[in-house]
Amino acid sequence: MDLLSAMRSFRRVIELQSFNKAAEELGQSNASISKQVRQLEERLGAVLIVRTTRRMSLSENGRAYFSECCRLLDELDHLERTTSGEAGEINGRLRLNAPLSFGLTVLAPMLARFMTLHPQLKVDMTLDDHVLNVVSEGFDVSIRVRAALTDSSLIARRLGDIGQVICAAPAYLADNGTPATVADLKSHHCLTYRLADQPGSWRLEGPDGAVMIDLPARFVADNSLMLSEMIQAGIGIGVLPSFIATPLLAEGKLCQVLPGHKLAERGIYAVYPTNRLLLPKVKAFTEFLASEMRQAGL
Repeated sequence: MDLLSAMRSFRRVIELQSFNKAAEELGQSNASISKQVRQLEERLGAVLIVRTTRRMSLSENGRAYFSECCRLLDELDHLERTTSGEAGEINGRLRLNAPLSFGLTVLAPMLARFMTLHPQLKVDMTLDDHVLNVVSEGFDVSIRVRAALTDSSLIARRLGDIGQVICAAPAYLADNGTPATVADLKSHHCLTYRLADQPGSWRLEGPDGAVMIDLPARFVADNSLMLSEMIQAGIGIGVLPSFIATPLLAEGKLCQVLPGHKLAERGIYAVYPTNRLLLPKVKAFTEFLASEMRQAGL
């Protein structure tokens, strides 16, 4: 048995939660991957993976071994890169994931500048407003714009913050009036973001403290660019991230509603698995983004 190969196979089976996916990624057969894991268990004299017809899970010994296995493999990979002189080179393929609206509006020009600086780098980008599984999808870095992160198994670096703005088209306000209080929103058409932390509700901080209001949503979408188009069309009042709202407010295409009340800012995070921590391309990209976000005032 090739111990290192077996350890790598075991690691990917657990990270992907699938023997089939691990076999496909590693270019081996399902039977070969299963055999390596079985031989690893026999060598250790311990059950690592508890299998049922529907799912797999790590045994107590398996959890301890998995943690040390990842640490050792990461250190070995780092040692090889350092010894071969590749530790500082930015090349290979960088697999990225980001929200669609943020990716198109903010990230695209930054990414173009990063790729210009590193001509040997290839990038595979997936834009999706849903929170995807970084490990099972094989991403090196996932950019998330969230009020808070819940997955403690990943490493997260906060790159900046994004404000949220309540706004409406001038024509809508001319026809329906401008809300003067939070309670006035109840009599208006509201547009809401399906993937928000609390869909259908806004928590507003005002002079008298925080107020939570449930909204009579006329339109619901899972993308901020779509919400922006509907708000500009005069369909109702909605919340947009500041990177979309600010230029539209400056151009007079939108008006801010209830300017004395604010929604909580959302953090911009670079999230990556522990096994990507030592990769030069991941370190360089996150450092570059952090600098770009600061320069952009985010």
